[in-house]
Amino acid sequence: MAIAITDANFEEIVLKSDKPVIIDLWAEWCGPCRMVGPIIEEMAIEFEGKAVIGKLDVDSNPETTSRYGIRNIPTILFIKNGEIVDKQVGAVPKNVLVQKLKALL
Repeated sequence: MAIAITDANFEEIVLKSDKPVIIDLWAEWCGPCRMVGPIIEEMAIEFEGKAVIGKLDVDSNPETTSRYGIRNIPTILFIKNGEIVDKQVGAVPKNVLVQKLKALL
């Protein structure tokens, strides 16, 4: 299951991770986000132990959303060693996200 990432735990879970991190920035009211959500959950199971996969609700976590300049959702951030190395804005098929993650492993 994807980890719930918040402003409070962002540094601990994301920036200090020794594994690649994928964050799905989403909101309850966002239709395309509901399409991406199940893909993120599947990937969390498939890549358990290899990558950290989480979800951050933009409405509940304005600090992180603002810090990374998130203007459109869903936005998927790919982070390695505390740095954003890739980004995907909008709903895309699972294979696109898997390919981007595998490039970081």
